[in-house]
Amino acid sequence: MFGMIKNSLFGTTEEAEYKMLSSETKEGVSFEVRRYDPGKYASVYSEGRNFDQVTGELVRKLLMYIGGSNEQGEAMGTAVPLIITVYPRNDGVLSRRLVVGIRVPSLFQQEPPTPTDSAIKIEDRPGMTVYALQFGGFAGESEYRAEALRLTRTLGETAPFQRKQYFCCSYDPLKPYGRRNEVWFLQEEP
Repeated sequence: MFGMIKNSLFGTTEEAEYKMLSSETKEGVSFEVRRYDPGKYASVYSEGRNFDQVTGELVRKLLMYIGGSNEQGEAMGTAVPLIITVYPRNDGVLSRRLVVGIRVPSLFQQEPPTPTDSAIKIEDRPGMTVYALQFGGFAGESEYRAEALRLTRTLGETAPFQRKQYFCCSYDPLKPYGRRNEVWFLQEEP
C-alpha cells in the first residue's frame, strides 16, 4: 500500500505509506510485517498523566495543527494513523510517559508548517519495520494493552522486537463507530 488517499466523513485522509513485507497467521492471530519510510512527524510529549487522561487532549492538538492552526494557516488535510508511543513497565502497565505523533502529509514533508502551539515539535523519524496487529472498537489503555499482550504471545519470546516501547495506532479518532486500531511492535534491526 503506497500513499493511500481516501475521502472520508472528515475530508481527505492520507494514510502513511508502507511496504507490506509479509502477512502471517499464528495460532489464529493475523498480523502484518510492514516497512515504513523515514519522514517528518508532528509530535507532542506528555509526562505524569496516564494514557486515558491525556491522549484525547494531545490528539486534538495535532488535529488542530494539521487542520490549519499553524503559522502559515495551512490546512493539510488529515493524516493517519495517529501513533502513540508508550513505554510499558515490566508488569505490562504503561508508564506515565507517552508521545503522540502524526506523519506530516506528503505535500508538506519538505517544509512542514510551523506549529503555533509550542508543545508541538516537528521531528525527523527514521524508517522502521513493524509487526502490526489490527483490531476494532473504541481503544483506550486497557484495549491496547490486551492487544499488545496478544501480539507478544503470538510472536513469542524470541521474536526480534523492542520490548521497552510500542505503538498504539488509531486510524479513525473522530469516528463514533467502525474504528480501526493497531498495535505496532518495532522490529529490532539485524
